[in-house]
Amino acid sequence: MLKSIRQILTRNLLNIPGWRTSRKIVVLESDDWGSVRMPSKEVYDKFLFYGIRVDKDPYCRYDSLATSEDLEALFEVLTSVKDMNGRHALLTANTVIANPDFEQIRGSGFSHYFYEPFTETLKRSPITADSFEIWKQGMQSGIFHPQFHGREHLNVKKWMQRLQSDDYMTRLAFDLGTFGLTPAVDARIRDRYTGAFNSGLNKDIEYYNLILKEGLNLFEDVFGYRSLSFIPTTYTWSPKIEPELLANGVRFLQGMAHQKIPLDDDTTFNYKKNNFTGFRSTAGLVYITRNAYFEPAQNPGFDWVGDCLNRVEISFRWHKPAVISMHRLNVIGAIDVNNRKVNLRLLKSLLGKLTKRWPDIEFMSSDKLGNLISNNIES
Repeated sequence: MLKSIRQILTRNLLNIPGWRTSRKIVVLESDDWGSVRMPSKEVYDKFLFYGIRVDKDPYCRYDSLATSEDLEALFEVLTSVKDMNGRHALLTANTVIANPDFEQIRGSGFSHYFYEPFTETLKRSPITADSFEIWKQGMQSGIFHPQFHGREHLNVKKWMQRLQSDDYMTRLAFDLGTFGLTPAVDARIRDRYTGAFNSGLNKDIEYYNLILKEGLNLFEDVFGYRSLSFIPTTYTWSPKIEPELLANGVRFLQGMAHQKIPLDDDTTFNYKKNNFTGFRSTAGLVYITRNAYFEPAQNPGFDWVGDCLNRVEISFRWHKPAVISMHRLNVIGAIDVNNRKVNLRLLKSLLGKLTKRWPDIEFMSSDKLGNLISNNIES
C-alpha cells in the first residue's frame, strides 16, 4: 500500500514543474539507433558457446542493428494509427552516427582509434545492407525522425586503454565485433564502455567537444539537416559539454528528470534531479523530460501498455506532453524474431488505445516539441 501511494505521488510530482500545454502531445523517443551492440545471431551463439551468458542482459540478448524486416514491421505499426491532424505515429530515432572501425583499429596495433559512419556498418551484413533505404522511406513518410545520440555509444578512451592492456574480455568482444558486454553476462567484465561522456576531467571535456562537433557534422552529412536535440548516452554528461552542443546547433536536451554528472574519470558522480520539461540548463538548452516508458524487452512480465497509459493520463492531467521512452532493442528481431513480434503487438495495442482514449492526441518529434516550448517561453 505504501509503495503504491509513493508511486502515485512520484508520478504526479514529476509532472507538476515546468512547461504546460492544453494540447495532448505524445512524443515517442527511441534511443540507440545506428549503434552496434550484438553484431549478429552467430556472434550471440559464439558468446554462449564460450560460456559468456549474453542471454542474461536484455541489450546483449536482443539489441542489434535494425534489419529491413525490423523497420518495415515497425513502420507498419506506426502507420496503423492517426492523430487528430491525420498524422501517423512518429518515432524520434535517437541515432549514434558512427561505430568503431574494428579492422582499422586492429591494423594500427590498437594504437589508434578509428570510426566509420553507421551507414557503412550496415553494409557489412546482408540482413542490414539495404536497411538505410528503409530509414529514408520512413523519414520521407514522416514516421521516423532521427536526432543525435552521440558519435558513438562508447567511452572511446577507456575502451582503447583496455584494448592496449590486452584485457581478455575486452579483446574477446572486440574480436567478435562488439564492445557492449556488461558485468551481468560475466564476472570477468570489469567495465562498461557504453557511457560515452562519463568523465568530468577538463582534458576529457576537450576530447568530448571534438567528438560532439564531428558527430553533429557527420549527422548532417548523413541526414541532410542539423539535429536540434541531443540525448546523452546513459543519461550521463557534464554541463561543461553543453556550450559545444549549443555552438553546433543543438537547442534541446532529451532525457530524464535526473542527470548523472561525472566529477572525475567515471568513478565519482553528482546527481541533478530537476531537469523538467521547459526548464533551461546553465548553457541555455531546453530540457525535454521523459515521463512515460514502453520497454517490454527489459521486463517481459510487466504490463507496459497499462503502465504507459497510466503515465500518459497523469501527464495530460497536469497539462504536460507525454514523452515516452522506447529503446531500439524493443523492436529488433535479428537475434530473436519473437522479441520483435511480441513487442510490436504490444506497441500497436498501446498506440490504438492512446488514439481511442484521447482522439485529440497529437504525435510530434522531440525537436518539434522543443521548438514549440522554446517559442512559447520566449513569447
